[in-house]
Parts: sequence; structure tokens; C-alpha cells
Amino acid sequence: MVQARQAAIVSLRRAAGGTSQVPQTVEDEDQAIMRAILILRGRFKERDVFSRPDAVKDFLRLHAQGLTHEVFAVIYLDSQNRLIEYERVFRGTLTQTSVYPREIVKLALVKNAASVVLRHNHPSGMCLPSRADEALTQSLKAALALVDVRVLDHVITSDDGALSMAEKGLL
Repeated sequence: MVQARQAAIVSLRRAAGGTSQVPQTVEDEDQAIMRAILILRGRFKERDVFSRPDAVKDFLRLHAQGLTHEVFAVIYLDSQNRLIEYERVFRGTLTQTSVYPREIVKLALVKNAASVVLRHNHPSGMCLPSRADEALTQSLKAALALVDVRVLDHVITSDDGALSMAEKGLL
């Protein structure tokens, strides 16, 4: 696991024009991760976010890496599927977080979003959606549809992977 993590960081550093040395401290790793996030965020603003669905999952995994509690976040997109903003909206506990559809609708309207990608993490490492996850997704999809905001996906992330509910036919 440590070797894979170091190899990924070395790869990110090379891609960012940095050195290929293996990070020696947590601070070095944190800096490499932040650079990767900034690179991905810049790419998403320049072109269609969904030109590569795996890139969206990678972006979301980076933002949730190492969390020991659940966080519900939203990617707000314009009519061309370009990033308006990524925002962590709700913070929960180890096994759950409370999400309020009314607040998600308000934020989508304020940001003038045409569509959204929802994301929450499972600190347990299991990316399987629970029945509660599926019900929440349908509730948010219905609430946002009332104001013409499409839910393109709900991605569940962990430190080990990501699951797209759209790819699994659960949207």
C-alpha cells in the first residue's frame, strides 16, 4: 500500500513538472496532493468534465482521501458540464451524515448550476451504496428536477476506490 501511494505521488509530481523523488514526510505528500487537486480543478474548468468519467472519480477521491468521517459534497456544473465549484456541504460521523435536499437545491440555484454530481465517502472503505444512499439520491434528484437542475451522478468514494451510481444503473 505504501509503495503504491509513493508511486502515485511520484507520478503526480512528474506530471506537474516537479521532481520524481519520493516524498519523505506527510507534509511533502500533502503538498503533492494539493498540486494534483489544483491541476485537476484547472482541467475541469477548461473542458468538458465528462470527457473522462474516471477523471471525475479521481478528482472526487482526492478530495476525500484520508477522511475518518462522512462528508457529503457537490460538484456544480454549468450547461456545458464545466466546473463551477466543488463544495463540501455536510459533515457527518463515522457511519452517516445528514443531508438536507432543501439546502442542496438552494446552493445549486445560488451557483446557477445546470447540473450536479453528488459525492459522499465511506470511511469504512466499502463503496457499496446502502438503501439510505439510494433513497437520498432519488430524493435529491426529484427535488433538483423541480428547479431544472439535473443530477448526473452520485459517486461514493473511499481511500481504495469509487463507485458511480449512474454507471451501476442506480440513478
